[in-house]
Amino acid sequence: MAPGGKRDPWLDNVKMVLVTIVVVGHAVVLMPFSDLKSQVYDFIYYVHIPAFVLITGYLSRSFRWSKRHLISLVTTLLIPYVIYEWLMVNFRVHVTHEVDSLDRMWLNPHWPMWYLIVLLMWRLLTPILKLHWVFVPIAIGVSLLAGLRNNELFDINRMLGLLPFFVIGLHLPKVSLDAARARWSGLAGGAVLLLIWRLAAHTDDHWGTQWLYYRASYDELGATPGDGMWIRLRLMIIAVVGVFAVLSLIPRRRSFLTAMGAGTMVVYLLHGFVIRYVEAQGYEDWMPANEWLTLATTVTLAVLLALLLASPPVAGRLNVLVDPVNSLLALRRTADERRAPANADQPSATPERPGRDPRR
Repeated sequence: MAPGGKRDPWLDNVKMVLVTIVVVGHAVVLMPFSDLKSQVYDFIYYVHIPAFVLITGYLSRSFRWSKRHLISLVTTLLIPYVIYEWLMVNFRVHVTHEVDSLDRMWLNPHWPMWYLIVLLMWRLLTPILKLHWVFVPIAIGVSLLAGLRNNELFDINRMLGLLPFFVIGLHLPKVSLDAARARWSGLAGGAVLLLIWRLAAHTDDHWGTQWLYYRASYDELGATPGDGMWIRLRLMIIAVVGVFAVLSLIPRRRSFLTAMGAGTMVVYLLHGFVIRYVEAQGYEDWMPANEWLTLATTVTLAVLLALLLASPPVAGRLNVLVDPVNSLLALRRTADERRAPANADQPSATPERPGRDPRR
């Protein structure tokens, strides 16, 4: 929030850009296999999940173990997780026929619902994690050690693996964000992203795409504990630098993206159903033979999907599906407010006696 309690347009722009990158990253998977597809996919995944987590941490700094905040966790994260995990699994079983079992529903989150339950755990830890900056190196150590084991229950392995980015967001000083907004930062950010783009072309020569998820154990990825920690540490450094490179290129002033910043949860929860459906319908077969044209088409369609879902007219109507509890409470409050003036205008059933002060 900006000073005075007003929304910061830059942060709304950031939220919209990052959730759009999420949609693009998921859409790129639909493309026919090629070296270009692998490079684009890895380029996105070097940065976009860490960026999403870091900004989420920054926006979580005000969370406390208060009744209001804990209820909000239930209504905005836990209830949507229960609903959309069920919807996503059943959609993939009965509509797209990708999954043939409902086993471990809710216990092992299905794409992309892991973020809801993981964010809930991070938020519950926030009052502790924000006590002192020392939790930043502690979180890095936790992430490095988390790769020694594989625990898929509630995606705890990914919660621990990505924890440093959330804690960095909690402790991110305003001067760092101001630096990312500075006019000169865009040139530096562009240069950094060009280097990451070149690195993405050689991911398999260094570690492999699976490392970018911060999910699998080092053993599963074919690395010793020492090598695994060294790889993950380097990936974290690349990600942090890449995050600030992305932030430096996002519009600072109010734009058409700003009004869409409030609809990012609608985009996040609903875009996956569209992606999975078009994949099941043979998206790959619809694409032209030229890989660059296929990439341009896929990215354009993904961006349009994100913009459509986040547009105020659409997001405003779909929000009841994403946040049903608060949407229904808001409707109830609106109905009460509409009735209140009508009741106030009605004459009293018992006329006041002459000379009686009606305020008594």
